Amino acid sequence: MKRFIITILLLVFCGMQAFAQTDRREVRSGNRSFRKGDFAKAEIDYKKALLKDSTSAAAQYNLANDLYRQENYQEAEKFAAKALDSLARSSRAADAYFNKGDIYLQQRRWGEAIEAFKSSLRLNPGDLDAKSNLAYAQKMLEKEQQDQQNQDQNQNQDNDQNKDNQDQNKDQQDKQDDQNKDQDKDQNDNQQNQDQNQDQNQDQDQDQNKDQNQDNNDDRQPQGQNQPQPKISPEAAEQMLQAIQAKENETQDKVNKEKAASVKSRQKEKNW
Repeated sequence: MKRFIITILLLVFCGMQAFAQTDRREVRSGNRSFRKGDFAKAEIDYKKALLKDSTSAAAQYNLANDLYRQENYQEAEKFAAKALDSLARSSRAADAYFNKGDIYLQQRRWGEAIEAFKSSLRLNPGDLDAKSNLAYAQKMLEKEQQDQQNQDQNQNQDNDQNKDNQDQNKDQQDKQDDQNKDQDKDQNDNQQNQDQNQDQNQDQDQDQNKDQNQDNNDDRQPQGQNQPQPKISPEAAEQMLQAIQAKENETQDKVNKEKAASVKSRQKEKNW
C-alpha cells in the first residue's frame, strides 16, 4: 500500500517524462483526483486518457494503482499487466513488478506474488519493501501448503476412521444377522419340536381313546344279556311243549296229504 502512494506521487511530479509520453490533461487531472482520494473520479480521467491513447503507459500504470485502492483487484491486475508490457525496458519496470506482486498478495495468490517480487528484486536488488513482501508471500505459501497437507491428512484420517467405523459396523451387523439367524433357527427347531410333540400327544391321545373305547366295547354286554331271565313254571313249560308238538303233528299231516295227492295224480295220468 505504501509503495502505491509513493509511486503516484512520483507520477505527479515527474508527469509523462518518466514514461517518455506526451503530457496529457486527463492524466494530470486523474493524478489530482487520486491525491485527493477521489478514486472514482481518477478512474474516469485515466480511462479518458486511454481512449485517446490506448498505449499510454502512464494512464495504464496509474489506473492499475487507482483500481487497487478501490479493491478492484481483477481490473487492477489487467491494467498492471498492460503497464508492465509498456515499461518492461524502463526504470519503472521494477515498480511495475512490485505493484503486480502486491495485487497478487491481496488475492492470496502467493506463488504468483513470489514470482513478481523476485522479478522486481532482479531489477532493483536493494528494494527492502520487495524483500519484505517476498518473505511474507513465501511464508504464507508455506503455511497454505502445510494447512492443505494437514487438511489432506485429516481427511485421510477421517476417511480411514470412517472406513474402520463402516467395517466395524458391518462386522457388528453381520454378527447380529448371524445371531438373528441362529435365533430364528432355534425358534423354528423349537416350534418343530413342539409340533412333533403335539402330534405325538395327539396320536397317543387318539390311541388311548381308541383303546379305551375298545375296552368299553368289550366290557359292554348285549342289551338284556345281564338282565335276569323270567322264571317259567313246569306247568307252563309242559303246555308250551305240547303246543309245539301239536303244531309239528299238524304240519306232518299236511305234508302226508300233499304226498298222497301227488301219487294219485301220477297214477291217473298213467292209466289214461
